[in-house]
Amino acid sequence: MPGSQAALMQRLHDDHATALWRYCMRLTGHDRARSEDVVQQTFLRAWRHIDELEDPHGSVRGWLFTVARNIVIDEWRSARAHSEFAVADVPEGAAEDDRTDQLLLSWVVAEAITTLSPDHRAVLLECYYRGRSVGEAARVLGVPEGTVKSRTHYALRALRLALEEMGVGA
Repeated sequence: MPGSQAALMQRLHDDHATALWRYCMRLTGHDRARSEDVVQQTFLRAWRHIDELEDPHGSVRGWLFTVARNIVIDEWRSARAHSEFAVADVPEGAAEDDRTDQLLLSWVVAEAITTLSPDHRAVLLECYYRGRSVGEAARVLGVPEGTVKSRTHYALRALRLALEEMGVGA
């Protein structure tokens, strides 16, 4: 790896590793080992696609988060495929996990999102729900990239406050 690429990888790690690890912790249900594996795989893919990441027009963090999310989804799909049984092999009395808390929390978050301004809801929808990079979200929303970044910052802050008011802690 030439010196400039090594420096870019170091800068990527320094600038994004902590945020990426926190994001992976949320994606994996706070499984530290899986989160570390996903972060490592994400940076490995970043190293393999270093030329794409040198482009100043894209969002590096958005690219990293999208790759991490795709890795987790691929792992989930693979695990689901391995856990499926033929009809004759269905285990007796298999208990399903109770996902009531997760469902209730998603309702609370959905309710908190309705308290945000339309601009803040739109930027969160594009960047987090649809997984678009800052540049892509800016094109879809018809605003500058800096506006997407600042709206995202203030939208997350407002969402955190709304959730705190509803009694949900971080």
